[in-house]
Amino acid sequence: MSVQPTALIADDEPLLRSSLARMLATAWPELEIVGQARNGREAVAMYQENQPQVCFLDVHMPGLSGVEAARQIGRTAQLVFVTAFSEYAVDAFEHGALDYLVKPVEPARLADTVARLRERLQADALGSHSDALLDRLAARLKGERGSTPLRWIRASVGSTLRMIAVEDIDYLRSDEKYTRIAWRNDRGAPAVALIRTPLKELILQLDQEQFVQVHRSVVVNLHAISQVQRADNETATILLKNRDDQLPVSRSFLHLFRQM
Repeated sequence: MSVQPTALIADDEPLLRSSLARMLATAWPELEIVGQARNGREAVAMYQENQPQVCFLDVHMPGLSGVEAARQIGRTAQLVFVTAFSEYAVDAFEHGALDYLVKPVEPARLADTVARLRERLQADALGSHSDALLDRLAARLKGERGSTPLRWIRASVGSTLRMIAVEDIDYLRSDEKYTRIAWRNDRGAPAVALIRTPLKELILQLDQEQFVQVHRSVVVNLHAISQVQRADNETATILLKNRDDQLPVSRSFLHLFRQM
């Protein structure tokens, strides 16, 4: 008797998790989704608990990336990386050694992926990825951030185009289709500007030693933090040195402040 195939979906965007689950229900009706994780740490925990045969992992996830989660899952599952960046497809995924889906996921591409996964599961094959391939993918992920961090951001403040020094930014926050830049002007007074560049793109260009993501919609300058107040529900609130704004820290990022 054949065993019902099982899978895990990991993506920090709830709508994208739900969308992929619906598409899989059509492309692979017998597949059972045993978990939907919001980040890499949840993905590893859900995998260890449920032992699904297939893991769909978003490459970019907070706290623990899809690549880092894949290292911990190992070759005991078939991995499919999901990415919004098609350049990942040209090297680390070549020759089918690592399967991938590019966002937005297209039904035809998903059908091809499902066909390959069916064959591998039927053959009872181990995951086809290797540490070397994951190393290449991790290197691409690191290289995408750029060797030189972003130093200036152009933003419209009223009718004026301002060049904002990144070191003067206290935090960045997603605001629908925009990113809100909270910075200090020449007099050191709090100021705010909106730019069209998505926060996800800006994160990759910032100095990772100075700016950290603390919530799916918030990145903060560590130099701007005054206090981190923990709550009982495994979240926290950041208080800033130069402004009254309070920033949320979600459960996925609380580990960043355990030693503070």
